[in-house]
Amino acid sequence: MQTLTIPQLPLHSSRLIYGCMRISGNNSAEDRAKGKRAIEAAIDEGYNHFDHADIYGGGACESVFGEVIKAQPYLRDKLLITSKAGIRFADTPVQGEVGRYDFSHDYLIQQVEGSLTRLNIDALDMFLLHRPDYLFNAEQVAHTLNELKQQGKVKHFGVSNFSPSQLELLQSKMDEPLLVNQVEINIHNISAFSDGTLDQCQQYGITPMAWCPIATVAYEAWGNTFSDADIARINQEYQRQADFYGCEKWVIALAWLLIHPANICPIIGSTTPARIAMAKQALELNYRREDWYRLLQARNGQPVP
Repeated sequence: MQTLTIPQLPLHSSRLIYGCMRISGNNSAEDRAKGKRAIEAAIDEGYNHFDHADIYGGGACESVFGEVIKAQPYLRDKLLITSKAGIRFADTPVQGEVGRYDFSHDYLIQQVEGSLTRLNIDALDMFLLHRPDYLFNAEQVAHTLNELKQQGKVKHFGVSNFSPSQLELLQSKMDEPLLVNQVEINIHNISAFSDGTLDQCQQYGITPMAWCPIATVAYEAWGNTFSDADIARINQEYQRQADFYGCEKWVIALAWLLIHPANICPIIGSTTPARIAMAKQALELNYRREDWYRLLQARNGQPVP
C-alpha cells in the first residue's frame, strides 16, 4: 500500500482510505460480522485510514468498528480514525423537524462525544464538518473546534464538501490548520477540477479525499445527469483502458483520480475483501496522461476546447 504524508498526523495515511459507511449493513448480526471481516481485510491489505460519520448506519457503523477496537485494542495506535458530523436528518430529534445542517456548539460537541463512545476510543485523529451549514458563524465554529482540541477529544480537523471560499473563511478563524477537504470526485462530478477545490488543496497542502470515486462505472452517480448514450460512450472508453492496462474498469476510475498532482485519496467503500484488495491495483498502474484526457473526452462527448 502506498502511503501519503498528511501534515501533523502522527502516521502516514494509506493512499486509499477505507470508507465505513456500509459496514453495519442492515445491522443484523450477520451483516455486522461481515463488516468486521471487511475492516480486518482492509487492515491486512495495508489500509490504515478509516473514514466514519455519525450518521452512517445511524451510528451502527461506528459501533461495529468500536467492537473491533475493543477486541483488538493494539490496533488503535496503528490506525488513523476520522469521523464527521453536521448533518441532521428530518424528524430528529423531534418529529416534524426539517432536515438541515447544524454546526451549533452544543450539537457538534454532543456528536463528537457520541462518536468517541461508539468507536471505543479517547480521541479522533481527525474530525470533519460533514456539509457546510449555510448559517455557520466561522468564529463560533472555530471556537467549538478549538474547544474539542483543548479537551483532547479531537487531534486535528478538516472539512467535507466545502467550497474553497468556505474553507478559507473557516481557516481564517482557526488556530489549527484544516488538513483535508473530503469532496465528491468521479467521472460524473468533475467540479473539483475547475472550481478551485483542487487548486486550493495544492496551494496549501490540503489533502483531498474523494467520495464515490467509482460512480458511473460501478454504480449510478449521485444525482446522475448522464444519458444512456453518455454512459455507453464512457463505458466503452473504460473498457478500452481496462483491456490495455489489464484490470477491471473501476480500477481505471481510481487511477484516473490518483494521477492528479493534488494527491487525491479515494475512499474505498466495498465490504468484499477481494475488492478491497483489488483496489490497490490502481496504485500500481503507470497511468498515462493521454488516457486521462481520453476518458475526459468520452465523458464530455467532445474534445477539450
